[in-house]
Amino acid sequence: MPFVLVNGRVLTGDGEVFDSACVVVEKDRIMDVLTDREALSPDWKQLDASNHTIMPGLIDSHVHMCLNGSADPLNLASKMNLPALTLLAASQAEKTLKAGITTVRDLGGVDGVDLAVRDAINKGEIKGPRMLVSGKPLCITGGHGWLMGREADGADDFRKAAREQLKAGADVVKIISTGGVLTLGVEPGSAQACLEEQKAAVEEAHKAGRKTASHAQGTQGILNSLKAGIDSIEHGFFLNDESIELMRTNKVYLVPTIAALTFIADKGVESGIPAPFVEKARNVREAHKKSIQRAKESGVPIAMGTDAGTPFNLHGENAFELKLMVDYGFTAHEAIIAATSQAARLLGQEGDLGVVAKGKQADLLLVKGDPLKDVELLSRSENITTVFKAGEPVR
Repeated sequence: MPFVLVNGRVLTGDGEVFDSACVVVEKDRIMDVLTDREALSPDWKQLDASNHTIMPGLIDSHVHMCLNGSADPLNLASKMNLPALTLLAASQAEKTLKAGITTVRDLGGVDGVDLAVRDAINKGEIKGPRMLVSGKPLCITGGHGWLMGREADGADDFRKAAREQLKAGADVVKIISTGGVLTLGVEPGSAQACLEEQKAAVEEAHKAGRKTASHAQGTQGILNSLKAGIDSIEHGFFLNDESIELMRTNKVYLVPTIAALTFIADKGVESGIPAPFVEKARNVREAHKKSIQRAKESGVPIAMGTDAGTPFNLHGENAFELKLMVDYGFTAHEAIIAATSQAARLLGQEGDLGVVAKGKQADLLLVKGDPLKDVELLSRSENITTVFKAGEPVR
């Protein structure tokens, strides 16, 4: 029997707002969105959403369930035994879902833990968001993320590495195209996986019907990824005119992950973060902000992603990224769209997710107040009254 959320403001996720509407849910789907109460069947159970906003579940396009948000999480995860790491990831998945993040894209796990957690969620064995996962990121020997990555050298080895992740069940293939902040001895601006290596991995992923993502911070690495046919640029610290035009023309998404740099730069060495990480984050922060703003102004598609699991960037606090996006020049509505319909398109899930509309999966939030007036409502858990995933209340 359907149930109906009544008397709520409806924020559809694709730009529309209804001051008062009814959302009809049957099983796991949205049966209809109605503005006329008289169209409701008297047999349907009604749930009052007065003084609330009904909106899509949020989508975080870049998380790491195997990282716990400690001061040096990559190093810690590399030393944990797999049972402990699996329990940690499962716990963090549940926190994420209860915070209103109903779908995530995990872009780097350890030894198959991300795939196992995804599968357990899909089977109903544990609670968590819908997960698309990459398995091991593909990196050069000693490159950024090598502690959790699949090291490869040369186009043939990158091709094999991509095939290995696909064989294991990866939903997306992630490539490390530049250095990064959280690996000692590498710089964010330096190129790593070369164009031919990336082409080989992208080709294998696309042949298998999978999307690709690139950890890409420096300009040359970004350009290598774009010329290889990548689907999204993660971070994008040093975008130039050429890369922005390629992204705009080819509809390549930018996933900014502002929170990752923010927490490292603001918490500093006094919090226990290694000094080289703090220095790198502070050095690139302003360039990153300018790149995001230029990409937005140029019409590059942008999806919300947090890099949750990096230092002090905690699972379950993902929605703080929306506040940071507003600080960087997005309207609250633009930030929410980046975390709903835009993120769904990036993930190739726009047919099911990201919008409150007839026929979509019933991933819904009931939020006290109006997040268009105060987007930080979404990052304060007491304001999220109910979280529905596929029509089932999970909180």
